[in-house]
Amino acid sequence: MDSFDSLARLELDGRDHRIHRLDRVPGADARPVSLKIVIENLLRHEDGRLVTAERIRSLAQPRAHGDLAFHPSRAFLHDTNGVPVLADLAALRDAVAAAGHDPATVNPSIPAELTVDHSIATDVSGHSGAWRRNTEFEYTRNAERYEFLKWGTTLDGFRIVPPGHGIMHQINLERLARVVESRDGWAYPDTCAGTDSHTTMVNALGVLAWGVGGIEAEAALLGQPITMTVPPVVGVVLDGELAPGVTATDLVLTITQVLRRHGVVGSFVEFVGPGAARLPVATRATIANMAPEAGATTAMFPIDDLTLDYLRFTGRSPGHVDAVERYCKEQGLWHDPGFRPDYDSVVHIDLGVVETAIAGPRRPQDRVPLAEAASSFRTMLAALPARESESPVADGAVAIAAITSCTNTSNPQVMIGAGLLARNARRRGLKAKPWVKTSLAPGSRAVVDYLDAAGLSPYLDELGFQLVGLGCMTCIGNSGPLLPTVAEAVRDHGVRVVSVLSGNRNFDGRINNDVSLNYLASPPLVVAYALAGSMEVDLLHDPLGFDDAGEPVHLADIWPDDAEIASITAGAIKPAMYTESYADLFEGDEHWSAVPAPSGLRYEWSPDSTYLRRPPFLDRARAAGDILASRVLLLLGDSVTTDHISPAGRIPRHSEAGNYLTSRGVAPADLNTYAARRGNWEVMIRGGFTNPRLDSGLGSGGRTADFTAGGTLTPIHVAAGHYARAGTPLLVLAGEDYGGGSSRDWAAKVTALLGVRAVIACSFERIHRGNLVQLGVLPLQFQEGDNAAKLGLDGAETFDLIGVDAALDQPRSTLTVCARRNGAPPIEFDVTVRIDTAREAEYYRSGGILPFVYRTLVGES
Repeated sequence: MDSFDSLARLELDGRDHRIHRLDRVPGADARPVSLKIVIENLLRHEDGRLVTAERIRSLAQPRAHGDLAFHPSRAFLHDTNGVPVLADLAALRDAVAAAGHDPATVNPSIPAELTVDHSIATDVSGHSGAWRRNTEFEYTRNAERYEFLKWGTTLDGFRIVPPGHGIMHQINLERLARVVESRDGWAYPDTCAGTDSHTTMVNALGVLAWGVGGIEAEAALLGQPITMTVPPVVGVVLDGELAPGVTATDLVLTITQVLRRHGVVGSFVEFVGPGAARLPVATRATIANMAPEAGATTAMFPIDDLTLDYLRFTGRSPGHVDAVERYCKEQGLWHDPGFRPDYDSVVHIDLGVVETAIAGPRRPQDRVPLAEAASSFRTMLAALPARESESPVADGAVAIAAITSCTNTSNPQVMIGAGLLARNARRRGLKAKPWVKTSLAPGSRAVVDYLDAAGLSPYLDELGFQLVGLGCMTCIGNSGPLLPTVAEAVRDHGVRVVSVLSGNRNFDGRINNDVSLNYLASPPLVVAYALAGSMEVDLLHDPLGFDDAGEPVHLADIWPDDAEIASITAGAIKPAMYTESYADLFEGDEHWSAVPAPSGLRYEWSPDSTYLRRPPFLDRARAAGDILASRVLLLLGDSVTTDHISPAGRIPRHSEAGNYLTSRGVAPADLNTYAARRGNWEVMIRGGFTNPRLDSGLGSGGRTADFTAGGTLTPIHVAAGHYARAGTPLLVLAGEDYGGGSSRDWAAKVTALLGVRAVIACSFERIHRGNLVQLGVLPLQFQEGDNAAKLGLDGAETFDLIGVDAALDQPRSTLTVCARRNGAPPIEFDVTVRIDTAREAEYYRSGGILPFVYRTLVGES
């Protein structure tokens, strides 16, 4: 079929640009905004093979289906995912050179930016020198990794935002997002693939962006498309207005719960309606940030006058803002309140019924109205086994209260609200409880500036919320040690302590190894819980403390009203705070300047390094084929997250990874975190599936039944080694929502390195399913209503998967699995092969995406 005659010209910012006009594609003008952006992307990359005119015409019609080959305009990384991405690229250069080809062919074909924000930890808190000391610890621990990142800048178009500038998604929102790209004489929508699931935050500006695994980001950097099936698009109609005192955090926790119940995994979500049109961009950003918590691929807001106001306020040039407006209006991407696209499904949410809430203790979608928080916690606590010893620290004590994460620190209303609540509390003589570790880690320097300008920083400081750093910190598990008395209570008495944070994730073991119960809350509520000191305090009825006169002080007595928040926000925040904060975005401080900068096309791997080892993914690639006489490595339940599969937090001294590192001369104090050690696959394989909160039907505590040794409980990586030497392929059996949480490619990498050939689960979260395919691991889905228990599987069986090659010929085909045990009749059951696109089948047949890219570069079939 002939190509489209869609080329046109448009003058933007005084220059002539080529564009592909969407109105020349029949039906495109009636599609949801997110799909219009996809159609434009396909028009620019039509090749007659992966992207055809027929495919584009189909996508422009309602209820489209089939494959997409999407080319993002840029890639966005952070340091803990960026180091393994660079390590894979360095290994790819080595392999290409060894094949007699030019290693320089391994080079980014699209711009890439990496923000160093995931490494700084809350080692020190509660005093004015905390940020300085935490920065010193950061550079001491991570000098080798940072040197490697500097080598990455030798790659074309690869730029690094050094430590100390903030959190990647807040920086993307406030500075890096283009909204409309203007490059090489073309104008087109800004689209972004990020190695963090919360890349969706920039959807608040109408940028189509979502999280991908590091492996997929590498492929995109090298010019490969992101392949996916056409997503269903869910329209969320927001109506009404938030009640007084209800925050953006309360709203997003409600939306997360509603969308999880509706079912939006793998969907694009678009917010429309009069309520959405009134929401400020900062609130839109809070909502868009938590799209992955709802399960959605994206959470788009329309481009409108509020978008332009935000771009101007945060320092984008007048010419660029004008170009955004003109391009979006020309292309039908501008918000039309009277137009309602034909969505695959529609959800209605009345903002007026949203109430103050928290979420926890283990999942973001488990919203608890604040009025029920204390009682629900007591009920949950009563169901736990009784402790055998007494402790001066009570169950339910708040061990961590952290104002953290771009989710909320990008929102001036909730940050000013937290500062005002702190001011009001101090004026009544209240203090944080002495066992609470308090911290403030905002996502940009602008937040520090406007809290100072509003005169609120001193009050936060007096409650222990001094600045500990500009980075992700507690939200991604870099919470540092608990206060000594609390750590002792957990260790010696089994006390169940709590964290309360203004973040987006609260999975088991994520925030701190010793904290099993974690709650998400707005920044003002984080301050309130620091004052209360316990989850058993009913914040709506019990006093937070007593003033100097002995009178009780309740939350209602110190909660700031909306008018005061709005007034102070308007007076304190100036555009210059953003322009000045980002003037030196790609420059670092004296610590960064002191890091050596290696050069050369190929990285020189040090055999003595405990941080960086050449990754083996090109050495271990397997061709597709039948999987015979396989055994079960792990038998898992529902809601297993990537934090369970590949931990990010600190490495315990006596863990398998800790023992490996200390045996190589690393001092216990320098073990660092799994996230920081992702450049060393030997560490990561020892951390795989060892999260202390993960239970398997075949063992717990990082051990599993090793059937090469009669079912003896053995460390997981050791058992996997025994199976590998015996030539036995491995499986993982799991329940619903397998692989939720962070877009952690190491969750798939460690699965592959352990010798797992297939994962059979009741359902998969989007990113992890794709990551498994990209590592050559086959994702298989039980049929509706089936699971391991219903089928009578206990993990002691051997499994045959026959006909895998043929099953790859058609996306989502059916495969029969045969399980045998001790001469009993075999158990046969069907599974769906979750290879969703033809390109994914190519990746899997190649043994993974890296071997596929390697063969492309060296011309092998």
